[in-house]
Amino acid sequence: MANSLRICSSSSTTTARLNLRAPPSLALSDSSGLDSGLGSISFPLKSLKFSTRQVLKPPHRTTKLVVKATEVDISLSPKVNSIKPSKTVAIADQATALIQAGVPVIRLATGEPDFDTPAPIVEAGKNAICEGYTRYTPNAGTLEIRQAICHKLKEENGISYTPDQILVSNGAKQSSVQAVKAVCSPGDEVIIPAPFYVSYPEMARMADAKPVILPTKISENFLLDPKALESKLTENSRLLILCSPCNPTGSVYPKRLLEEISQIVAKHPRLLVLTDEIYEHIIYAPATHTSFASLPGMWERTLTVNGFSKTFAMTGWRLGYLAGPKHFVSACGKIQSQFTSGASSISQKAGVAALGLGYAGGEAVSIMVKAFRERRDFLVKSFGELEGVKISEPQGAFYLFIDFSSYYGTEVEGFGKIENSESLCRYLLDEGQVALVPGDAFGDDSCIRISYAASLTNIQAAVERIKKALLPLRQAVPV
Repeated sequence: MANSLRICSSSSTTTARLNLRAPPSLALSDSSGLDSGLGSISFPLKSLKFSTRQVLKPPHRTTKLVVKATEVDISLSPKVNSIKPSKTVAIADQATALIQAGVPVIRLATGEPDFDTPAPIVEAGKNAICEGYTRYTPNAGTLEIRQAICHKLKEENGISYTPDQILVSNGAKQSSVQAVKAVCSPGDEVIIPAPFYVSYPEMARMADAKPVILPTKISENFLLDPKALESKLTENSRLLILCSPCNPTGSVYPKRLLEEISQIVAKHPRLLVLTDEIYEHIIYAPATHTSFASLPGMWERTLTVNGFSKTFAMTGWRLGYLAGPKHFVSACGKIQSQFTSGASSISQKAGVAALGLGYAGGEAVSIMVKAFRERRDFLVKSFGELEGVKISEPQGAFYLFIDFSSYYGTEVEGFGKIENSESLCRYLLDEGQVALVPGDAFGDDSCIRISYAASLTNIQAAVERIKKALLPLRQAVPV
């Protein structure tokens, strides 16, 4: 009889029986010549355990090999379980899936300019590829781009750095994460004004720090009240995160307010400031941008994050940077060296070209900013006509953070009750086929965020859909 293998499966185990037949002359026995009975071997092969049993059935000895699958440990680390997924990314993915399924969804959820990357930047990237500039660069970035960043910061922001105080990364988000991890210890507090960029609290948690949320008011243009800040600072306060122009509100911190905040920061030796300036050039006059590090006494304790994604429509190029005191920047570089290493060599060449377009990006960026302003004005006027809606007119970035809380509590036939920003966004996606981001993702459940980084044509169509979808809510009586 030939050797054979039989596999049997149940809901809990998979068993394989391997029958081996050998002539008596090859059979195994103990010193007495008798059958050795049960023998067992175990070795790692995925999650399988093997055991053997020898059975004497004249004239041949049969060895049966039993294979059982054990349950795999699929547990995750407590730190990962404590992190919330990005709601903006989740909604963008959902909208993309609907579009691929043939649903004509208008996407106003993602903070991604609809413009192409300016031609000189694209050409620089293409030339880098054609000229073989496709190898690793120094971890901190090429000297060329770090020098260009130093020049930009000096000319446009009034802050002076040397190349060894610059770290180029794969996007401003990576720069921010590394900064938080480099300066925070377990138990430290990270002060975050709300509404906030969705990732800030999770960055703090990844560093084993505690996010401390400071709510702001729409009536005060979502700007941080210095008195509220002072009341929340403790000996554990390590980092204050400021974003101006702000995602998701479009608020811009005036220099006077930043000076008040800096005076409070100066009283706390342990307190550092991470300032996210990724939207600095998408700003609408008369608002102006002030870099926090340019204020008296703040250079030494400020970590400035910026990048190329928003201003230059380079979201897919993945290029950002951190500027700060060498001690902190070197620590961030240490993390990056064990994490991703340097940014793309091609993107860095493109970044140099972007910084060479002129002050604040030159004409290419001013054209984009003009279009963003036109879209902002249209949205503010359109939603300002709706009763019960509260709006703080954005002074920068390309987001409108609208208070729709007056619609909460209404019942919609075929959908159910609108209870919060999340259910309102689900309703507008189902009924209006417009993808928006609920305000609870940014720490303010009364609002929803509308991105006007899409074309004016799409924005106009989206407004009509939203107004039509909201009509039953406006007519409904809160329950």
